[in-house]
Formats: sequence, C-alpha cells, structure tokens
Amino acid sequence: MKTLSENGAFGGVQGVYSHASDVCGCEMTFAVYLPPQARREKVPVLWYLSGLTCTHENAMTKAGAQKWAAETGLALIFPDTSPRGEGVANDPAYDLGQGAGFYVNATEAPWAPHFRMWDYIVHELPALVFESFALDPARQGITGHSMGGHGALTIGMTLPETYRALSAISPIANPCASDWGRKQLTAYLGQDETKWAGHDASLLMAERGYPGPVMVDQGAADQFLDLLKPETLVAAAAKRRQPFRFRMIEGCDHSYFYVASVIEDHIRFHAAQLGAG
Repeated sequence: MKTLSENGAFGGVQGVYSHASDVCGCEMTFAVYLPPQARREKVPVLWYLSGLTCTHENAMTKAGAQKWAAETGLALIFPDTSPRGEGVANDPAYDLGQGAGFYVNATEAPWAPHFRMWDYIVHELPALVFESFALDPARQGITGHSMGGHGALTIGMTLPETYRALSAISPIANPCASDWGRKQLTAYLGQDETKWAGHDASLLMAERGYPGPVMVDQGAADQFLDLLKPETLVAAAAKRRQPFRFRMIEGCDHSYFYVASVIEDHIRFHAAQLGAG
C-alpha cells in the first residue's frame, strides 16, 4: 500500500492510498478518514460507495462528512467506483466502463478480467484496511449515493452479518427496470436476467429485507428520478413491513450539495447502529 497524501482534519487524518489489486488486476486508489478516536482504540467503519463518473475523491472533498465522523468516532472509507488504467476496458459512454463499475463481478467480455467490484469492496479492500488501520471489523456500516446507493443496498442486504447498519442516498433502486441498470447489467452479466436479481435493491428488499432499520433519502427535485425509481423500493419495504425510514426532500436534486445536506443524518444513523459516539 502506498500513501499518496495525508492531511489533518477535525482532529483526525484524511488519507489517500493506492495498492495493486489482485481482484481488479490494476492499481486501485481509495481514501480513509480516521477520526481522532482511532489514536486510542479501534473505531467502527462506514463505507461510502460513490456514483457514476466518481472516484474516491468526490465524496471525500464534497460531502463534508469528516466533521460528523470526527464527532461520532466513525472511520470513513471512500473506494473508487471501478478499475482504471491502461489495459482496462472502457466505453465512450459515461455510464459504462471506467467510473461505472456498478459493484458487480462482471462475467462478460471485455469486462470480466478487471470489473470485479463486488469482490473488491466486500473482500479485498476490507482485508487491506483492517490490516493497516485501527478499525473494528465487527462494527461496519455501508452507505452510498446513486450507483453507490445501489451498491450499498445490494451488498448490505446480501451480507447483513457484515454490515450492521445500512442506508442510501438517492440510490438506483430498481436497476432491472431502469436504463441505469439494464444496459450495465446486460454488459457485465449477460442477457440472462435471472443473474441480475441479486443486484437489484427492490427485488432484494422484497425477497429478504434487512434485519434492522434502513434509511433512504431522495431529493424531490432530482433530475434522474425516473431512472432511480425509489417508489419500487418503498413499495417493497412497505409490503414486507421492513423498518424503513424514507424521506423525499423538497428542493433537493442529485448533486453533492444535496449529499452534503443529508450526510450528517446518515453518519449519526450509522453511529447509533454501530455503538459509536
């Protein structure tokens, strides 16, 4: 692991690091914020998965999350959204290829050799950060924005024993029925739609739910509402009587101005679930 930068922030340290990923077959970059509490004890972890076109840097610099993480004693991990670099497949469209990994393990050419973001987020990167930093693997939560909200919900509902707190901000909630989903799932996983179901938050909510409260925020002025389809997730949660906090926030769009306006609530939600603060 290489240290690219480390900066003091709110009594803690915001670091950016890179490493050679065996899973993705390329160099991967990620960011970790360690709150001041990490100097004396292992702290709980909140994974933040970012959306289309983003890197580790977007949420790290724009969400304003470090202040609230320092107050509550949560570490923040900001992974990249896809493999990158020479020899890694890409597409001219912004919503496929580099910057658009969709948190799946691709099985189709030309994506399969590198686009294994599920295994990277769930297995490889956690092994590295828990070895390298003062983090408590028994207290992990996961959240994310847009494509990252999709990743957080699908990973969290699939592995609730690992991720003990779950939330999302404007997630792609029903990718099997959306142009933000059908295109990418076909490209990465093939034409057989039965292979997509484990990567659709609405279908997973209907099938299994989550053994704890789930928090989801959505901007009412979001220009991508028809692609996100929050109503399908809400309906699935209501049908199974899932403890579910959903807010449609007036005047907010899909931008990081909106993310910054709700991130404190999400961090405090995770801190409460993970026994931080």
